[in-house]
Amino acid sequence: MRITPATPAEVDAWLTVLQHYGHIYQAQGHRDGTWTVQSHAGQVPWTLHAPVLAMDWIEDLVRDTAEHQPDGNP
Repeated sequence: MRITPATPAEVDAWLTVLQHYGHIYQAQGHRDGTWTVQSHAGQVPWTLHAPVLAMDWIEDLVRDTAEHQPDGNP
């Protein structure tokens, strides 16, 4: 369990890595502290409105990715 709040820099780092490894199609941070993300090309983008909400979305994506690994490891 976290004891510190999520930061915008942490969200940016996670989204950059996830995009680099092909787990998300596109991610863009905005000046107002929101992020727009697309899991796949052509998908309607999601807007993540706060770091804590963005980290929740990222956590769900990482869990889904781990469950679908070809070697079966979580």
